[in-house]
Amino acid sequence: MDRVKINRNVTYSKMIQGFWRLNDWQITTQDLNRYLHQLVELGVTTMDHADIYGDYRCEQLFGEASALSPELRDQIELVSKCGIILPTDQFAQFDGHRYDLSKQHIVEAVNRSLQNLQTDVLDTLLIHRPSPLMDPNEVRDALDVLVEAGKIKSFGVSNFNNTQYDLLNQGIKSHKLHIAVNQLEVSPYHAAPVYDGTIDHMYRDDVKIMAWSPLAGGKLLNVENAKSKRVMSIISPLAYKYNVAPVSIVTAWLVKHPATIMPIMGTSQIERMQDAVKGLELTLTDQEWFDIYVAVLGQDIP
Repeated sequence: MDRVKINRNVTYSKMIQGFWRLNDWQITTQDLNRYLHQLVELGVTTMDHADIYGDYRCEQLFGEASALSPELRDQIELVSKCGIILPTDQFAQFDGHRYDLSKQHIVEAVNRSLQNLQTDVLDTLLIHRPSPLMDPNEVRDALDVLVEAGKIKSFGVSNFNNTQYDLLNQGIKSHKLHIAVNQLEVSPYHAAPVYDGTIDHMYRDDVKIMAWSPLAGGKLLNVENAKSKRVMSIISPLAYKYNVAPVSIVTAWLVKHPATIMPIMGTSQIERMQDAVKGLELTLTDQEWFDIYVAVLGQDIP
């Protein structure tokens, strides 16, 4: 599988495994460890987390499984996100839903993630959501502490639009890490970043895109949904033509964009991930790409 250079110290696999719903997988520690080995054998080595996933429990579940095979740490890249506060019984100070991009919170969140993931360093730290109260100086100061301590190797954001990205980028660009990644919701169901200029803006600055929910959380495959039915009426015949699963066509559609887009698959099934990976080697024609795009838009292009 092709590798994607994030910075001089970090590369990703072109396909990424996400653990947003790990709590719901009903999987033993041993079986999760086995699944991680299967992913690595497939070439999927980049693992996406966030501190809040599964009521702040998913990182710990992953850490326990990966610790069964300590050699795995040298074969994978760990990405985690922080900045969202959700009310939880685990932490008395998290008593409401808000964002916290203060230096103190970012540093403390990274330390918790490192402990839960049973590692000394994150390959990438992402700010999970922009905050109306974001002070770029606070984020910069947190990054300085974390880089100096050797706790993060690269940095990025998630769900940032162009102005939010510009604000933070301007505040930190002269410091030790730049914004290398923006994790966005992108799929043949939710294509707004394609047409609203967000991906173009990131492409200009060589910021790589991690595409979360490439199947729109499963909504894309629900043909009772009018929009999904319209899009799948294009994808399904293409899947038949290329003798692949529909998810392979979704992957091929995403990676055809000239910006670097890396889909994040949240599946617990290695067969589904294998289908997604097949799409990395599939080249849609321009017309096929636009046929899907028009179906997403629900109207013809100008």
